[in-house]
Amino acid sequence: MHGDVREQLQRGGVLPAHPLALTANRRLDERRQRALSRYYIAAGAAGLAVGVHTTQFGIHDPQIGLLKPVLQLAAEEMDCGDEAGGTPLIRVAGICGGTGQAVSEAQLARDLRFQLGLLNLGALTDASEPQLIDHCRAVAVVLPLFGFYLSRDIGGRHLSYSFWRKFCEIDNVRAIKIAAFNRYQTIDVIRAVAESGRDDIALYTGNDDNIVLDLLTPYRLRSGTGTVERRIVGGLLGQWAVWTRRAVELLRDCHRWSAANVDVESALLALSIEVTDANAAIFDAANGFAGCLPGIHEILRRQGLLDGVWCLDPQELPSPGQFEEIERVCRAYPHLHDDAFVAEHRDEWLSG
Repeated sequence: MHGDVREQLQRGGVLPAHPLALTANRRLDERRQRALSRYYIAAGAAGLAVGVHTTQFGIHDPQIGLLKPVLQLAAEEMDCGDEAGGTPLIRVAGICGGTGQAVSEAQLARDLRFQLGLLNLGALTDASEPQLIDHCRAVAVVLPLFGFYLSRDIGGRHLSYSFWRKFCEIDNVRAIKIAAFNRYQTIDVIRAVAESGRDDIALYTGNDDNIVLDLLTPYRLRSGTGTVERRIVGGLLGQWAVWTRRAVELLRDCHRWSAANVDVESALLALSIEVTDANAAIFDAANGFAGCLPGIHEILRRQGLLDGVWCLDPQELPSPGQFEEIERVCRAYPHLHDDAFVAEHRDEWLSG
């Protein structure tokens, strides 16, 4: 991994979980897929996460055949972003399936110039903890790992403190995304990293219900060498696939407050609730996140970046009343939007 990328990962950044742009007949819309990548890069994202839940796990199905083309499109746009100058973009590819599939996908991602594999363990529902660790080690031989605690609400499995402690012993682990949507399990991961003595594993939030507080909280934990403080330095989020320009500004503010080591203003605590309320509407929390992908797509459709809210699965639809909830939070929190930024550049991103 390029030294600048590793430093950027440690500093923390906005990593949007990249959606999948489809036409009305559920074919890949290459023009809009590229436009989304261009939007995130122009908004100041530190990199892109592609082939993850927000991209729809269906693309990993060989019969659908979209994993390679979708990764390739994102890689090409990140190449253009790197050529434009600045810090090289962080390239994260979602890795799914049993060990054979996961290793094959890691090889594909490496060949397409991705630097990290976000390792989804949801398919290994019956695997023991030692088997899970062996699986992770096999993939880590091919590609550095971005660990992933995926909520059981969206297809993950319970992963104990013991698992994470052993996971931290894998040399090629570079980061962990915590998306358990659970305070207890979040602490398990952070404690495991702190007690491992590893200070080179970057922590990223995927906890859609607690984004701002995750970024502001100092986690002070006892270890064999005394008190260790760890912080979640960035986010790899489907929520940050929308209103990304504002997400970059939000992370910058959180970093500034954390560095100042002062009490958090009540305005930031209020903002935390606003972000969570907006996420509840977009991700359809009221219905067990059934409409999370159509909700993300609806924001991007409203901004003109997507043509519709279609998913690969025709049954993956917005829940009744979800779009009304999205309209409510859009009206309630205009300061969370980046509509003007998108409107200014949308035609440029959609061209070519």
